Amino acid sequence: MSWSIERTPGRPVRRTDDDRLAVPLRVTRTGGRPTDTELGLTLVEAEHLHAALCRALDGQPPPPAAPDRRQRLLTSPGTARIVDRR
Repeated sequence: MSWSIERTPGRPVRRTDDDRLAVPLRVTRTGGRPTDTELGLTLVEAEHLHAALCRALDGQPPPPAAPDRRQRLLTSPGTARIVDRR
């Protein structure tokens, strides 16, 4: 048995009433029906995830369908700074 997890199409990340972020996800077990759910993150957890994603994406060109908000960063374990805007 295997599972797949992906963003739920057409549903944006949103802020909840208790000041958390809700990331819509679609979970599917092989051969099963998809289930839509949300990953709830505190603002601190969301910032940590954001930083980790920026480090992982650093140096990679954005794909053609990427949002225009992505910026190239120089990173080190303790800091990150914008070096140019694309």
